[in-house]
Amino acid sequence: MPSPVTEELLDYTTSCALPTPWAQFTLHAFVEHATGKEHLAMTLGDIGDGEPVLARVHSECLTGDVLFSQRCDCGAQLEGALKRIAEEGRGILLYLRQEGRGIGLVNKMRAYRLQEAGADTVEANLALGFHADARSYELCQPMFSHFSIHSLRLMTNNPRKIAAMEKLGVTVSERVPLLVNRNATNNSYLNTKEAKLGHMMTPLAEPVAQDGEL
Repeated sequence: MPSPVTEELLDYTTSCALPTPWAQFTLHAFVEHATGKEHLAMTLGDIGDGEPVLARVHSECLTGDVLFSQRCDCGAQLEGALKRIAEEGRGILLYLRQEGRGIGLVNKMRAYRLQEAGADTVEANLALGFHADARSYELCQPMFSHFSIHSLRLMTNNPRKIAAMEKLGVTVSERVPLLVNRNATNNSYLNTKEAKLGHMMTPLAEPVAQDGEL
């Protein structure tokens, strides 16, 4: 059974079954004290056994997750992560309510307008007076702690997310790339994330056997 959340940042509220096309997950709700925002965790299998857990820390993207936007890779990453967890039969996905890399839905739409005028995703956020990435991951520690999770196999392309987990005392034992849905619409966006935000957008290469090796 999950351990109770003891941090002052948020409260656990309730859980329920959540059937999906890939598996029946358990959905857990948490409420953040400072903002009243409702954050979610989706879990599958025995995740509190002390072994590293396949995990995704996903920031809300209504346009990508719900409205099928091809401007980004967010919706495809959400689906891909859930499929991967279902295939393994064990894992967790945190769904954090920090739309638009933390600037909110309306401001994200304003940033889109600037991008339509020629700005890239980083330039647009900066022009609106925001950081290139205004997200915070401090809520992850008490959420993972609630499930007695201390080590992750983290599905991410973002080195800042790995550093944030380590800073919180959550070990990232493995990075699992999540490279999905590169298309003509989001190609420039993904290239900007790699060039300006340091995202790791190159697939991991398979080791090449040397002469004489099996």
